[in-house]
Amino acid sequence: MPELFAYTDGACSGNPGPGGWGALLIARDNGAVLRERELSGGEADTTNNRMELMAAISALESLTRASAITVVTDSAYVKNGVTAWIHGWKRNGWKTADKKPVKNADLWQRLDAAQARHKVTWQWIKGHAGHEENERADALARGGMAPYKKAMKASPEKA
Repeated sequence: MPELFAYTDGACSGNPGPGGWGALLIARDNGAVLRERELSGGEADTTNNRMELMAAISALESLTRASAITVVTDSAYVKNGVTAWIHGWKRNGWKTADKKPVKNADLWQRLDAAQARHKVTWQWIKGHAGHEENERADALARGGMAPYKKAMKASPEKA
């Protein structure tokens, strides 16, 4: 049975600012790559955390059937949020322990729904440490951001 991996990353130029997300999905059998799929996108005005979340959401939502998958992220925010913090947030009606609204609750709820159909293992790795698949996900995220960065540079300065 092939193993399925999603390497995800987000990028932002300014925080907030134009941002992008990328996901590299790889099916492996005994270490050999069977298939790869690249996903990316972006937004004109967003944050790095939102792009990190969108990368994971997009990877999981792209799967057409329930799957066992390892999602590899360099975002401690995503990994800790989805494996630990989310349970309390849901119990507290999407409020933090100090009763404040959870930031990015819309995306956390979407990620929670996306992962519910799958058997997901979450793995954190250090970003920008030469990990080939993470570097590819980063390049996809930067590519997803590029059109929005160009549009920002082309627009006249606000008075």
